[in-house]
Amino acid sequence: MKFPPWTSVSEAADLLKAGEVVAIPTETVYGLAGNAYNPEALAKIFAAKERPTFDPLIVHIADIAELENVARDIPDAAYRLAEAFWPGPMTMILPKKDCIPDLCTSALPSVAVRFPSHPVAQAIIKESGLPLAAPSANLFKHVSPTTAEHVAAQLADRIAGIVDGGPCSVGVESSIISLVGAPTVLRPGAITPEMFASVVGPVAIKESSSKPGQAMEAPGQCDTHYKPSVPLYFGTVPTNYKLPEHTVRIAFGQQAGPIPATVSLSETGDMTEATANLYAFMHDLDTPDYDLILVDPIPNTGVGMALNDRLKRASIKALP
Repeated sequence: MKFPPWTSVSEAADLLKAGEVVAIPTETVYGLAGNAYNPEALAKIFAAKERPTFDPLIVHIADIAELENVARDIPDAAYRLAEAFWPGPMTMILPKKDCIPDLCTSALPSVAVRFPSHPVAQAIIKESGLPLAAPSANLFKHVSPTTAEHVAAQLADRIAGIVDGGPCSVGVESSIISLVGAPTVLRPGAITPEMFASVVGPVAIKESSSKPGQAMEAPGQCDTHYKPSVPLYFGTVPTNYKLPEHTVRIAFGQQAGPIPATVSLSETGDMTEATANLYAFMHDLDTPDYDLILVDPIPNTGVGMALNDRLKRASIKALP
């Protein structure tokens, strides 16, 4: 096997039809894809990621019409949201069809579905002729990959192929909204609660907390998640706290910090730019050269809700 196993769109489609798993680019993060109808392929995804089976997978399609292939009892609100935000970084939770194995949904009666906007992801889905289950292409609880090289560093020897589609433009996982009952945002992302509300009216926002061993309503609900190996601290550093010698800082906007900025998510405070940069910077600074990664506070509004969500899960709870 080539190492890393760089793979073309047509090779990826053939591997997926053969029941293998392949890393593919999306606009959010790279996904580890397998045939959503094939329990053996799904098992390979969980094994490669070392992901517990109580954490459900998102099924990816390449046409709104394909929603009917994987979900049932689809409400009108789902089609209104699809017309507004698909293809794009939105996942909907809907009642599942029996053709979707329980392994994909952690035995829940609902399925998470997304139509990605990345042209390479769409091409692979279309050429394979399959809906693709695809969580982020990284080891469980580690930082999600936003380049093919990030995938190769963690999974190259565990999977059948990696398709390089360039850096991800959004940079954090999709927004998740459940339409099983009243519309409820389960995971913040680039599609904000205000954007959802503009299409379907008032939406609830559920603060997620994990119950290990029990099926989660949606992916990415673990209290500890998205972690680099180097301890990361998100928030204001207490006055007079002595930082380790090799501390680095991910700045945001023009905030003053306890040490000079090592990198800046966005010098102008642009949330979209910051979101696209977050995981890449976390990967870049996750080296043995550093003892601690500080991240500046970020306003918890709009897309900032997604940044705060990921950083709270990645952060140590107290400075050492």
